Amino acid sequence: MSDYKKLINSPIQYVKGVGEKRTALFNKLGIYNVEDLIHYFPREYEDRRHIYNISQLSDGMVCCIKAPVLTVAAERRFKYNLAVYSLAIDDGTGSINVFWFSSPKYKRKFERGVEYIFYGKAVSRNGWLQFELIEAEAADKNTKTGKILPVYPLTKGINQTNLRSMIASVMDGIDFFEDFLPQEIVRKNNLMSYDKAMRCIHFPDDMDDFEKARRRFVFEELFVLQLSLNYMKDRRCRADGLIFTDISCGRAFVDSLPFELTGAQKRAIREICDDFKSGTPMNRLVQGDVGSGKTVVAACAMYITVCNGYQAALMAPTEILANQHYNTFKNLFGDTFKIALLTGSVSGKKKLLADIEAGEYDIVIGTHAIIEDNVNFKNLGFCVTDEQHRFGVSQRSKLSSKSQFCHVLVMSATPIPRTLALILYGDLDITIIDDKPAGRQDIDTFCVNDSIRGRAYNFVRKQLAEGRQAYVVCPLVEESESLDAVSSVQFAEKLQTQVFPEYKVGLLHGKMKAKEKDEVMMRFKDGEVNLLVATTVIEVGVDVPNANIMVIENAERFGLSQLHQLRGRVGRGDFKSYCVLITNSQNDATQQRMQTMTSTNDGFKISQKDLELRGCGEFFGTRQHGLPELKIANLFTDIDILKDAQMQCEELLTNNPHLYGPDCERLKERITHMFDKFDGADIFN
Repeated sequence: MSDYKKLINSPIQYVKGVGEKRTALFNKLGIYNVEDLIHYFPREYEDRRHIYNISQLSDGMVCCIKAPVLTVAAERRFKYNLAVYSLAIDDGTGSINVFWFSSPKYKRKFERGVEYIFYGKAVSRNGWLQFELIEAEAADKNTKTGKILPVYPLTKGINQTNLRSMIASVMDGIDFFEDFLPQEIVRKNNLMSYDKAMRCIHFPDDMDDFEKARRRFVFEELFVLQLSLNYMKDRRCRADGLIFTDISCGRAFVDSLPFELTGAQKRAIREICDDFKSGTPMNRLVQGDVGSGKTVVAACAMYITVCNGYQAALMAPTEILANQHYNTFKNLFGDTFKIALLTGSVSGKKKLLADIEAGEYDIVIGTHAIIEDNVNFKNLGFCVTDEQHRFGVSQRSKLSSKSQFCHVLVMSATPIPRTLALILYGDLDITIIDDKPAGRQDIDTFCVNDSIRGRAYNFVRKQLAEGRQAYVVCPLVEESESLDAVSSVQFAEKLQTQVFPEYKVGLLHGKMKAKEKDEVMMRFKDGEVNLLVATTVIEVGVDVPNANIMVIENAERFGLSQLHQLRGRVGRGDFKSYCVLITNSQNDATQQRMQTMTSTNDGFKISQKDLELRGCGEFFGTRQHGLPELKIANLFTDIDILKDAQMQCEELLTNNPHLYGPDCERLKERITHMFDKFDGADIFN
């Protein structure tokens, strides 16, 4: 191994300033060695190159100003142990009030008459321009002005100054960062060199250098991703899969259903049947909006599997959803097949596991319990992962590894446009269910603030009086001193005693025992509970047709796709359905989310807007598509770079499909490293 590779692969604990104590903190951030550290890119930058006069400030400006302090800091206390401090400064061109929020335990110390450099944001409050402080330092000890400073995502115990210093130290200790892209690709795509890009992405001299460095890393990230997905798909296509000879039995199942399938559902079943006949292991994603009928498609595939002499399995992310699937399949299949429910709370597990291994059960429905080492199948032929974004790639692959030639189907109710899906799920074949089953209706959605909460509750009361049921969703289980948000435990008590005393209010949250959750859900389904206060434990799969209204408290605390998933719990019956979003936030991003929710029920449009607002780092993580999280690329804004990367990928694979030659050695190492970390396989063997 070269000296450069040894240095890059050095454990993070040996970096100056880290040591054994801080290693665990860096591991929390996904940083284990020097290479992880230098690829830990800033989330934004602070441009502190110029100092402005107070007279030059305008609303919204983020900048540095320099002035002596005129007054001592005044303090005003708020709830949750918070305070706001303020003081006056004057630089000769004008005066302004500087303010900052802080805990009373920590109070910045400023001396009257001493000159400081203040970095912050000019904001208009009550018609007066004020300066919201981010950071300050004495003018005669200035270390941060005149630069563009990187701002990194942090964890408790690591601050920006420490992290900047460590990365700068590593940069200074490496003479030259070796490129792993073939130089022909770097040249043809006019990319900044890897060495210069690495230094500029962390500490750019100007924003032009930053843009060039960012383009380099976006291209590199998407190019490697495309290559990896191509090799994953190629490896799968070379493997042997089970061949199901009797496909016609699927028609008998469809004909037995008491309802007509949509065109999209029929198309999905045809594509799955083609996979069953192909001799290649199925690896298919079925994505469709909330309530589009993915479950019955999976049920048909299970029916075909069992009719061909194999077992089928389905893994769901929660016990509530696993129980619901179990009951759904029991109703669909009747006594035709033996179905087992395997969750952490089922009793008689020893005998159940023995019967599954002996082939006594045709279908097994379960939670994470289904992938435990002691769970074995006699002849598993088909497995389904429902709400696949809730599982890590290792969990999904562990289920399919229960059989050497198993067909795999993953289902997602977080739909994204097909062009995007082909990129992110390039190793999968993709089926999109884009029709709504008969009877599914749009949900009228409204956004309100506290001023009309009473009217919203009266509307809920009207629905309850007509015999319907309601959900109230809260972001927290219990009250928090640090978060100003509604908790389910306290809120359920308030609604029961003060708001809806004439109705039965139930409570459901993730900290309850599985048996308690099942009991509450059963009482809600049976109509014994009129209004269910819950956390996001009800986000997926819960199906109570009589519930036609949902109120979501602190709606600003949820992402768009999550709000859409929650809303999908109503509108599942014959009754006109409603969703009320309650928020007092005036934040621009919150307002955009609320406007999107009130204007459309289309999950594809909603997820596209969610991607636009949050970016790929949050929207698509390792948990969602099974590959490393995109550290810097944004598939919404970087579509042109993506097209360049795809074109270059196709060209390289056409001319050199096995990546032979010294110019591709490090590229192969990068792809192999990705597979070792996320797939556990050697892609080139």
